[in-house]
Amino acid sequence: MYQQPLQPVAGSLALSAACAALPLLTLFLLLGVARTRAWVAAFGALAVAVVLAWALWRMPLAQTLLAAGQGATFALFPLVWTFGTAIWIYRMTVHTGHFDTLRRGFARISDDRRVQAMVIAFCFGSLLEALAGQGTPVAVTTVMLLALGFTPVRAATVALVANTVPAAFGPLGLPITTLSGVTGLPATELGMMAGRQVPVVAVLVPLVLLLVVDGRRGLRELWRPALACGVAFALAQFATTNFLTAALADIVAAFAGAGVLLLVTRRARRPVPAPAGDGPPERAASSGSAASPSGAAGPAGSPQGPPEGPPEGATPPPGRAWLAYAPYVTIVAVFAVSQVPAVKRLLDTGTLAVSWPGLHVLTAAGAPSPLSTFRFAWLAAPGSLLLVAGLVTMALLRVSPREAGRLYGRTLYELRWAVLTVVGLLALSFTMNASGQIATLGVWMAGAGTLFAVLAPVLGWLGVALTGSDTSSNSLFGALQVAAAQRAGLDPVLLAAANASGGTLGKMISLQNLTIAAAAVGLTGREGDLFRRMFGWSVLLLALMCLLVGLQATPLLSWMVP
Repeated sequence: MYQQPLQPVAGSLALSAACAALPLLTLFLLLGVARTRAWVAAFGALAVAVVLAWALWRMPLAQTLLAAGQGATFALFPLVWTFGTAIWIYRMTVHTGHFDTLRRGFARISDDRRVQAMVIAFCFGSLLEALAGQGTPVAVTTVMLLALGFTPVRAATVALVANTVPAAFGPLGLPITTLSGVTGLPATELGMMAGRQVPVVAVLVPLVLLLVVDGRRGLRELWRPALACGVAFALAQFATTNFLTAALADIVAAFAGAGVLLLVTRRARRPVPAPAGDGPPERAASSGSAASPSGAAGPAGSPQGPPEGPPEGATPPPGRAWLAYAPYVTIVAVFAVSQVPAVKRLLDTGTLAVSWPGLHVLTAAGAPSPLSTFRFAWLAAPGSLLLVAGLVTMALLRVSPREAGRLYGRTLYELRWAVLTVVGLLALSFTMNASGQIATLGVWMAGAGTLFAVLAPVLGWLGVALTGSDTSSNSLFGALQVAAAQRAGLDPVLLAAANASGGTLGKMISLQNLTIAAAAVGLTGREGDLFRRMFGWSVLLLALMCLLVGLQATPLLSWMVP
């Protein structure tokens, strides 16, 4: 049995925290400064974490490797299972020629590519986050943007920026219910508090998307519709979390934001210039991808070759154009049905909780660590539900089982480097968590006393940047936030919710999301480029969240705390 020490280096919490930060520092330096490939950065940081766990935290090497193996298994199921299946569905639409029809259909929503970015990445992505999560919104919306003519880099960037504020409440309130479970605080109050933090940033996200897509020109020309979309989205999040339930926040907000945006822009049907750098999708020079006939680059970064389906611009037979939308309508429908109580109970019967063989870990407080248990949700996993949607798509698009199997195998082969990256990243996360390195960092930050109110979102941000999941970040740091609040005389609900709210802003720099976005648009190997584009926006919005939470801890905004 291994018990996590909090200050293993010379009995000093500060020195221990400095050492615990080394794997994260290694990851960011390799990815952002040395510009290594993402999988090299992930495994380089993993090597540092394993050495520290064994040499300083005194975790037996066998258990250290078992923790890393558990993380690698979690990477394959459910993460790779999820985004690999999502990209496979996309490949079937390209193969049959329907994706070009989808592109033209979305173009009819608005002839302005900036509006399309807000509708697809922000609003539709929020709906997918509410129903699926685990990288599904990034995987799906990036290829949809690519089909509309966005360059691969810009499509990935837009999807990553948009997949932020919905993460606090999706899928279906899971981050909040997890936070309630680890803290013992009422889920209703935590949802209400997060609903008074996240919407403040949500107002700004469509404006940031304008800057990302079209720079100052976009902001100057469309700030009013973007602001209207952001305000509608934010008010819907606030109202739903405070008067209904956090589980529905992203669904209601997605429809509210899209409805208001389309209402405001319904008369703006004149063509506008394409944002700088867009037009026909560029070749991903470093990854060797080529544009497909539908205007989309291959999702995994290898050339598409000759058209797989009908010729470019081919119009489906009358009455068949709706099939272009069928895969994505099917995805939403399958996930919606999976949340019907009776269906959800049936799916949950396939969940298997297993004690990871040989991994016996106690927390610093002496309680059994939840990391010792691994949950296989065979039926309820997003990847399994996406498989159901994929089978329906096969039937609707008339793709033979043999051809669908070939496309799935080709997709996984082309995703091999992305898979390796996610495996290394999750092995790193589990190793740092099981050994106690994450706990050491958290306790050290909690020593800031009353100033910890300002730092609380940073802890959630780090957790999501490392794990890629707001739910995982809440499970890592939720109890720590409450303990720090009690020691500093602060409101536990405020700081616990700040963990979830700050975590949303770590989504855009999470290596897991960066890898999914890069793989989806054929930019495998350029995750470092995306990281550098995202980091500034992530830190800027995080600073705003820190300021908001800090003020909510003072009499100035304490009225916002339920």
